[in-house]
Amino acid sequence: MITMKFGGTSVGDLQRLQDVASIVQSYVPERPVVVASAMSGVTNLLLETATHALHRDAEAVKKNIESLKEKHLNVANTLLKDAARHRELINNQTTLIEELANLYRGVSLLKELSSRSLDAIASYGEILSCLQLAALLKDYNVPVEFVDARTLIRTDHHFGEASVDFDVTNRNIQTLLLPKVEQGIVPVITGFIATTDDCITTTLGRSGSDYTGSIVGAALDADEIWIWTDVDGVMTADPRYVNGAKVLPEISYREAAEMSYFGAKVIHPKTMMPAIEKNIPIRIKNTFNPSYAGTLISKKSGSSGSVVKNITSIDHLSIVSIEGNGMMGVPGVSARIFSSLARVGVNVMMISQASSEHNVCFVVPQKDCERALAELRKEFDIDLARKMIDDITVEDQVSIVAIVGEGMKGTRGIAGKTFTAVANADVNLVAIAQGSSELNISFVVKQAEVRKAVQAIHDVFHLN
Repeated sequence: MITMKFGGTSVGDLQRLQDVASIVQSYVPERPVVVASAMSGVTNLLLETATHALHRDAEAVKKNIESLKEKHLNVANTLLKDAARHRELINNQTTLIEELANLYRGVSLLKELSSRSLDAIASYGEILSCLQLAALLKDYNVPVEFVDARTLIRTDHHFGEASVDFDVTNRNIQTLLLPKVEQGIVPVITGFIATTDDCITTTLGRSGSDYTGSIVGAALDADEIWIWTDVDGVMTADPRYVNGAKVLPEISYREAAEMSYFGAKVIHPKTMMPAIEKNIPIRIKNTFNPSYAGTLISKKSGSSGSVVKNITSIDHLSIVSIEGNGMMGVPGVSARIFSSLARVGVNVMMISQASSEHNVCFVVPQKDCERALAELRKEFDIDLARKMIDDITVEDQVSIVAIVGEGMKGTRGIAGKTFTAVANADVNLVAIAQGSSELNISFVVKQAEVRKAVQAIHDVFHLN
């Protein structure tokens, strides 16, 4: 059994939908379970229209609803051959879009747009997408059934990024879904959406459809979970930045989590959790190149010939530094720093502190820097006045570069080789951090120099 999740670009237009139908058809003997996202751009359109409704911009709402309707009805009118199936899909899509229009009218009348309302509105993208994919698969003679994930996945009331109740969810999947698969039916399940125990629609947040695929695959004890996307797999570096970047045939769960955190186009760590618990491999595959093996993510790292697997980077960051002689040996300074940032919802992406305790620096998204700085100055107002802290400074337009690989652990010379390569590329290091796991070495450079740094490290470890 294989769980296959198809992303927005994979179901984004007429040709892509036909490609997906052909892929699923070819794997029917392997008992596929299909999870799909909304068509590319649809979720953004739904949420953008909700904002127009809130501001009572009736023309913009009407225009977007018509665009949404045209996009989906075009699929039915162009691809479906069976007249009865075509009529049924058109009726279902029309009914759903009328329901959606009513939701927008409610937002406009009340002038209120809650997280709960946004989840209800966003759910229509996946429902419309999966209904049409299921209809198309029937035209390809695949024994298929549309399944609304809200009948399977139970969550709390944290709208926008709900937490899954796995006891109830796993029981639902095994009771309602497994018999269909055992009968040879291919379920087409809506990604991203779920429901509370009182039947209120929720969504699973970032990479929610990938998460649905993993939840379903783990509950069914699938042999593998396949994430179909628009790239051949996980690469040694971003090919837009680095000459000679190549696909990695195999990486570990831990390596994938580290890579995704620092900007690599991999898989969200949350998505891997159900698979890790059941030790089910995840494979990244390309809808545009379906015969390619892709990247297998599993418990073991695999052998690629290099202790370093991937060099990745993330831009548009700021580094905040707090320094002063009054910090040395004083308990609680770090706790106050990070409590302050937590109060205003600022995520810390990297931390560096010298053993002298004279200076603590950390990296935050540049968009959050002003908020972080204001809260820190408020927290340390008295310390600054008494000169226990000399200053709180900010350097914008910096990037984190991270090198990742399980083979780095216990291997001498990795850091030396890395920083020599960076120095030879005439790039200055602003800050450095490495955890005791030795799985990741991260450092900060000026954003203008990040491409030089990544290319230099990629070359020195012969990843091409």
